[in-house]
Amino acid sequence: MLNIPTLETNRILIRRFRLEDAEAYEAINKAVGWSNSSRSEAENLVARRKWLEWVVRNYDGLANLMQPPYGDRAIELKATGKLIGSVGLVSCFHPFDQLPTFGSTENAPFSVEMGLFWILSPDYQQQGLATEAAQVLIDYMFHTLRLKRIVATTEYDNVASQGVMRKLGMRLERNPFADPPWFQVVGILENKAT
Repeated sequence: MLNIPTLETNRILIRRFRLEDAEAYEAINKAVGWSNSSRSEAENLVARRKWLEWVVRNYDGLANLMQPPYGDRAIELKATGKLIGSVGLVSCFHPFDQLPTFGSTENAPFSVEMGLFWILSPDYQQQGLATEAAQVLIDYMFHTLRLKRIVATTEYDNVASQGVMRKLGMRLERNPFADPPWFQVVGILENKAT
């Protein structure tokens, strides 16, 4: 089974989300501007709970099907047990051939890469925690599951995410084409052990 165990560093745990994380995680999403502003707080919390139910079911569902361990994992402070964000893996379905390394082709067809993402409460940003969480997940994916490559994507103006990518050792490539906007800067990290 391709199930990621709880991972840890000196400061944090990377663990499965639990249903009782809904309120704390919705507060984080609201603080970073990722909540749906057209809904009430109560509606957003209901939506977050439904989403968490799906995330929790997905852990074993994907593992039982021998699929990649996609999905969000909670970032928890070891000292306090407080949920401070999430880190995870997604299927990045993007026009990678638009990037210089892959070919610089305008209107390139879409292909799939394993993507890395993170979200951290503003109260815990600029402390190296996003990098720490992402690094422990990368280490597991590269050394245990032997993943060949991992990518992360962001916009031109998201210098904080680009900084995390650099700290992780990713090679950053600027998409010479502005669209799609979430694919303007791509961090690429190759597994040197494979």
